[in-house]
Amino acid sequence: MFDCGGDSLVGVLSVPTSPGPNGVLIVVGGPQYRAGSHRQFTLLARELAQAGVASLRFDYRGMGDSTGAPRTFEGVHDDIGCAIDRLLAGVPGLKRVVIWGLCDAASAALLYAHGDSRVTGLVLLNPWVRTEQGIARTHLRHYYRARLLQGSFWRKIARGHFDARQAAAGLGRLVVSAASGGRASEGHPLPVRMEDGLRRFRGRVLVITSGNDLTAREFNDLASRSAGWRQLLMDKRITRRELSEANHTFARRAWRDQVARWTSEWLHQADPPMDAT
Repeated sequence: MFDCGGDSLVGVLSVPTSPGPNGVLIVVGGPQYRAGSHRQFTLLARELAQAGVASLRFDYRGMGDSTGAPRTFEGVHDDIGCAIDRLLAGVPGLKRVVIWGLCDAASAALLYAHGDSRVTGLVLLNPWVRTEQGIARTHLRHYYRARLLQGSFWRKIARGHFDARQAAAGLGRLVVSAASGGRASEGHPLPVRMEDGLRRFRGRVLVITSGNDLTAREFNDLASRSAGWRQLLMDKRITRRELSEANHTFARRAWRDQVARWTSEWLHQADPPMDAT
């Protein structure tokens, strides 16, 4: 238990027998608590501990067993800061803190990290860059194109089970959304603020995406379409990995194990070489 703005946050600190210099803060994404989908965060923490890496996974205020008012991923700066305080207090020998986040937790990490010098690395899985325009483009590019190649789609038409008027109306709405520039009253869109966060963060970054996930596809589409994102992701600080068959939460054991291996390998690669003796 640890304090954040007068509320009590609940976390699980996983400490190996001989902790290395890296500590990982596992930030929860979406309507999840500290165990994660399919117990992913629990299993990740255990595997990191076996590799000599301490970690802390916790519930935001208003989520899981923590007290306080619920909040979105854009309102958890203080929660992340308090959790880093607790991680460093629980494992005093840590020299570096890495934030690990899936979906909107990856977005929260990017928005936070550049303002905290204790954070030296980020592991970002399927970052959430959702805008109305972006998801419309993603659906047009990936979903509708794939549907045209599916035999079940044409059989549905042949049997008269396809409502062409309704489909055309839905497609029209997507085309309008994809072509729109968003509303000025919304301020800077999330992808712009995330790009700024990545540009201002000077540490190392590991980006892991799923091949079978619209959130990942929207991120990859943004990365290929935006000159700013393309330039940033080509930086030598950035390492990118993709699991072509994985879904959004890496639900299968093989996918989860691969993510854990990539994370552990990257963490140890980030360690500076030892001085010769």
